[in-house]
Amino acid sequence: MSDRPLLNRRLAGMGTTIFAEMSALATATGSINLGQGFPDTDGPREIAQAAADAVLAGRGNQYPPGPGIPELRAAVAEHQQRFHGLEFDPDTEVLVTAGATEAIAAAMLALLEPGDEVIAFEPFYDSYAACIAMAGATRVPLTLRAPSFRPDLDELRALITPRTRLLLLNSPHNPTGMVLSADELGTIAELAVEHDLLVVTDEVYEHLVFAPAAHRPLASLPGMRERTVSISSAGKTFSFTGWKVGWVTATPELVAAVRTAKQYLTYVSAGPFQYAVADALRLPDSYFTTLRADLQRKRDLLDAGLRAAGFEVFEPQGTYFITTDIAPFGEKDAYAFCRALPERCGVVAIPNSVFYDDKEAGRTQVRFTFCKQDSVLLEAVDRLRRLAER
Repeated sequence: MSDRPLLNRRLAGMGTTIFAEMSALATATGSINLGQGFPDTDGPREIAQAAADAVLAGRGNQYPPGPGIPELRAAVAEHQQRFHGLEFDPDTEVLVTAGATEAIAAAMLALLEPGDEVIAFEPFYDSYAACIAMAGATRVPLTLRAPSFRPDLDELRALITPRTRLLLLNSPHNPTGMVLSADELGTIAELAVEHDLLVVTDEVYEHLVFAPAAHRPLASLPGMRERTVSISSAGKTFSFTGWKVGWVTATPELVAAVRTAKQYLTYVSAGPFQYAVADALRLPDSYFTTLRADLQRKRDLLDAGLRAAGFEVFEPQGTYFITTDIAPFGEKDAYAFCRALPERCGVVAIPNSVFYDDKEAGRTQVRFTFCKQDSVLLEAVDRLRRLAER
């Protein structure tokens, strides 16, 4: 066999994800997993029942339509109108995907050529780097810096070059919890129009925003409807992350482009779950307000515990993650800290440094998730007190 590496050079250095590594560490050590962002309780029982009913009734057990079942596409369009005042044709402007991750991958593969540049907020969700690389494009990070993690819009303007093809935006932002303000969105929209850029927005945490912050889709701003691919999913909002049901909303031309790439990835997925998610999107407003209130309470519980343990805490405006700084402990390496934390405290977290190209910017940042039962969070807080005691 030749000496040529087996892994495509574009993916060099992108081995096992940090989430798989840290979740395996949690299992191996019996630690509380506050690393990977998945709830430890299922979503609404009636939605789970709808999925079971679909399976037993034979709905979706065979290949569903490539764009997604009509019921779900209609529900997504209704959701966009109900919550954001955006009108989409369910037949031509909605595409169902295998979670938001596939939607991002399909968008990058469809819309980018080798040599194109993509500006993205860093720290960025790890799939962004891989998807941009697989498309042969170049990622250009706009670094969000503690304590506020607000984007420097003058820096964004300076990063745009003739090779810039696309902005990849995530708000509410994982892992920092930053939510773009109306003024920030307005400036980003102006820059996109001025430079004729496409924009892909990852909005999976759209319903996980804490007052006084508010989420507004970029596609709702002047000039953005025709150049924005909006992405969201059911996993975070309804606590069924294993179902992997996501969607794209955009103009017919953009949806057709993304669908062309998507059909050669999974082709279709999650048939019976699509019927259940259609029902979930039509749940009453009380479901969404209760979800936000419950998560905000959990955020505050973990926030207080982390501060008491000695962390510097950056309170998130949205998502279900809290970013902290371990410098008060005299620690200088978030990855090493997270590797040792299970032995020290029986808790697993995620080092934010793996989400940065600029390693110095996130070297001492550690992310915890609070989408867990109160009893789990209280036990984790109790264990983390050992850090303060030392």
